[in-house]
Amino acid sequence: MTAATAPLPTSAWRQYYALTKPRVVQLIVFCALIGMVLAVPGVPSLAELMLGLWACVGIWLVAGAAAAFNCLVEKTIDSKMKRTAWRPTAKGELSDRQALLFSAVLCALGSAVLYVLVNPLTMWLTFATFVGYAIIYTVILKPLTPQNIVIGGASGAMPPVLGWAAMTGQVGPEALILFLIIFLWTPPHFWALALYRVEDYRKSGLPMLPVTHGNEFTRLQILLYTIVLMASCLMPFVYGMSSWLYLVAAVVLSIGFIGYAVALYRAYSDELARKTFRFSLIHLSALFAALLLDHYIF
Repeated sequence: MTAATAPLPTSAWRQYYALTKPRVVQLIVFCALIGMVLAVPGVPSLAELMLGLWACVGIWLVAGAAAAFNCLVEKTIDSKMKRTAWRPTAKGELSDRQALLFSAVLCALGSAVLYVLVNPLTMWLTFATFVGYAIIYTVILKPLTPQNIVIGGASGAMPPVLGWAAMTGQVGPEALILFLIIFLWTPPHFWALALYRVEDYRKSGLPMLPVTHGNEFTRLQILLYTIVLMASCLMPFVYGMSSWLYLVAAVVLSIGFIGYAVALYRAYSDELARKTFRFSLIHLSALFAALLLDHYIF
């Protein structure tokens, strides 16, 4: 290969940006935004829009910091898995010191934005989420128990609570309902991925459910969780947060998720597990989009 055709090294800013797990952080901010919008009756004022904007910035920074810290802690594990071997920390493109400093700077900046420009409650809740994901989940739970994603899912379910707190200065029951939906959505979403990535997890040494309890048991858990998830998805309508528009969307999406889980339980294939994983992303995004649409129409 000549110098003219040799691949160029990834630029430094792209390496740092990759550490933040952009797609994951985008979903986190989207879920936080849903909490913000639902906390404000009617069309938000300019002041509320600015408050929401700063809250999104702060949450994005702290979430990116948690992702970067996760990449640092799991660099050895990441290097053994095809899905994550490309990460800059796994490839050695960024040193431990660089990744740690980057994470610390993002966390400090995000916390400052939230404390000064939003409110202290949101800052402390967001920082607690950082600790829950980066320390409790990544360092302690993930290598210790196959229920890691269930317990650690509490951190991933926090974004709507953060958004609600940003706009109201408190945590209402509506925010806790949104928290419950994401908390119950996380295990079937992640275990569907773990099913077709089971060899990667086995090589990494992580005690993921398909590795410790087998394929069939994991598929049963996915099915049971999707059924319980459907019940939680109906709670916004039952509590009075939404109208029939959201109810229809929640029922259709939940039946679709259960349908995938039933098919997966009856006859497993890697391709079906991939489809289940992809649909889980559609399920959560469309569910919250319907909740948002319902909020403004009715």
